[in-house]
Amino acid sequence: MLDLLQPMVPFADLKIIAIYIILVLVVIAFFREWGTPDVVAIAAMGAVLLLGILPISDLVGPDGTVARGLLSVFSNGAPITIACMFVLSAGLERTGAIDAMGKFFTKVAGKSELRVLLVLMLMGAVLSAFVNNTPIVVVFLPIVLAHARATNLKSSKLLIPLSFASILGGTCTLTGTSTNLIIDGVAQEYGQRPFGMFELTKLGIIYALIGFAYLLTIGRKLLPSRNTLSELLDSEAKTFLTQFEVEPKSSLVGKTLTETLFKNYPSARVLEVRRRGRVLQTPLNELVIRERDRLSITLHGTSFTRLKESGGVIFDEQKGMNLKKLEDRDMKLLEVIIGPRSTLVGKTLQQIGFRRNHGINVLALHRQGENLQKDLTTMRLQYGDTLLLEGQPDSIAKMQGESQFISMSEAPEVKVDPTKVWIGAGIALLFVLGASFKLMGIPALAILAAIAMIMSRCVTVQQAYNAVQWNIVFLIFGMLALGLAMSQSGAAAQLVGGIMTIFGGFTPMVVLSVVYLLSSILTELISNNAVAALLTPIVIGIAAQLDVDARPFIVAMMFGCSASFATPIGYQTNTYVYGAGGYKFTDFPKVGIPLNLILWIVATFLIPLLWPFKPM
Repeated sequence: MLDLLQPMVPFADLKIIAIYIILVLVVIAFFREWGTPDVVAIAAMGAVLLLGILPISDLVGPDGTVARGLLSVFSNGAPITIACMFVLSAGLERTGAIDAMGKFFTKVAGKSELRVLLVLMLMGAVLSAFVNNTPIVVVFLPIVLAHARATNLKSSKLLIPLSFASILGGTCTLTGTSTNLIIDGVAQEYGQRPFGMFELTKLGIIYALIGFAYLLTIGRKLLPSRNTLSELLDSEAKTFLTQFEVEPKSSLVGKTLTETLFKNYPSARVLEVRRRGRVLQTPLNELVIRERDRLSITLHGTSFTRLKESGGVIFDEQKGMNLKKLEDRDMKLLEVIIGPRSTLVGKTLQQIGFRRNHGINVLALHRQGENLQKDLTTMRLQYGDTLLLEGQPDSIAKMQGESQFISMSEAPEVKVDPTKVWIGAGIALLFVLGASFKLMGIPALAILAAIAMIMSRCVTVQQAYNAVQWNIVFLIFGMLALGLAMSQSGAAAQLVGGIMTIFGGFTPMVVLSVVYLLSSILTELISNNAVAALLTPIVIGIAAQLDVDARPFIVAMMFGCSASFATPIGYQTNTYVYGAGGYKFTDFPKVGIPLNLILWIVATFLIPLLWPFKPM
C-alpha cells in the first residue's frame, strides 16, 4: 500500500511516518481504552502487515542481509514461556499446594495487624518469586478477608500490602514476572546474552526488604481503613445503590415517600421512580407510590437490611418470588469480583439472568470511582466490578467453582490429593533447579514443566488451556511485531538519535535513571508488557550510542516495568485488590508513589554497582 506513494516520498521515510502514526494511535488507544490491550496490539500487528512495513516471512537481500518477517516474532521464546508458566501455576493451584500455603497463613498470622502484615507479605513475596503472582493473590484474597473478619482487622490494611509484596517477590527471579521474560527474550534477539534464573535476585531481595520496611512503617500509616461490600450490610459507613419493585400489599402503596420511606429510612436517597417504564417527574415530596412502581435508591448498609426484611418490596432478580418464603430458606451471601477473563464483562444483569440461570439474587453492585445512577438490570458489567450475591448454599458453591468470578467471601473448596500436591511441587522444584544450573534454556524447561503437569494429571488439558491468559500472550505478540517494525524501518534508530540529542551529554548513570523513571511511569498508565516489548530495542540502542554494556539499562527496565505501585491499573494484582478492599483510586498513588520514588533512587545507585557500565 505504501508503494503507491513511493514516487513522492522516499519509501523508508514513509515507513517511519507510518510507524509513528501507528505508535501514537496505539498509545492513545491504551489510554482511552478503545479496546482491550490485546485487541489494540493485534490491530497494530495487522496494520504493520497491511501497510507492507514488515514482510510476512524473512527476506534475504542481494548482499545476504536478512530482513526479518512478521512470522519471526512467533519464534520468540518469551510468550511461550509465559504461557507454560501459567500452566505450571495452575498445576500448583489445582493440586491444592497454594491453598495449603494460604491455610498455613491463618495458623501462623495471629491477631496483631503488624504480625499479620509481616507473615502475609513474606509468604506472598516468596511464592511470587517462583509462581505467577496472580493465582497467589486470587487464592489469598478470601483467606485474608476471612482472617480480617475473624480478628476484627480492616482488610483494606492488608490487601494493598499483599499485592505489593507479590510484585516485589516477582522481581527476585527471571520467571517471577512475565515482564522480565519479555525483556530478556527481546534483548536476546538483539545479541544480548540470556539472563540467569537468579541474576536479578541480588537487587530483588534489596527491593523486597525496602518495600517491607516501608509498608510496615510509613506505608502502614497511609493505608486507608475501609469496609468491603459485604461489610456494608453491617455498617453505616457507606451507601450503595439498589432497586426494588413495590408489591400490591406494600405499606408504601397510596402514601407519599415523605410519609413512608424518608420517615423510616432518613439516609435514603431516591434517584428515580418508574411507572410502567416511564420515569416520573413529580416532586418526590408530592409523589404517591402505587403498586408495581420501581424505585432506584441509595441506602446505608443497615437500612438496606431493614428494608429487605420489612416485606412489601421485591428487589431486582427476585421478581415472581414470595419474599417471605425466600427469607425462610437457608441463604448465603457471596461477594465476588468480575475477573478479566470473565465472559460476563460487557453483559447486563438482565442478559445474564442470575436468578433464572443460577438461582442467585444480585443484592448490590459496586464499581470503584463511578457514581452508579442507572438501572442496575441494564448496566453492563466491567472487569473489577464487585457483586454481592445471595443464594442457597448449593447455588453459591456452584458459582464459586466458576472461573467467571474471584470469590472474596470464602475460598472455594479445593480437593487436595496429597500425592498430586507433592508431584506438582516436585515438577516446580525441578524447573527451578534446571533453570538455576542452566541444564536447558528456560523456554525448553517451561515447556517440559507444563507437559509434566498435564501428563501427571495435576491439570487436565482443558484446565491447562483455560489457565493461560491468552490476552497477555497475544498482547506480547502484537507488541513484538510493532517493536520489530520500529527496528527494521529505522524508526527506533531515529528515536534513539532524538533521545541522545537531549541526554547524550549526561553520564550513563543519569540516562539509566531516566530509563527507569520512563519505564515506571509508562507502566502505571498502560500495560507493562507492552512497555517492555516497545522500549527494549530503544534502550539497547541508547546503550550502544553511549558505547557501554546494555545490561544495566536492561535491568533498569525490568525493575521499572515490574515495580508498579502507583495505580490500580498498572499491575493486575493491584486491580484485584482494588475492588476487594473497598479502595478508592487515590489510595494507590498515596501509598504507592513514595515507594516508587524510593525504589527509583535505590535503582539509580545500585544497578551500576551490581551491573557496571563496561565499555563495549
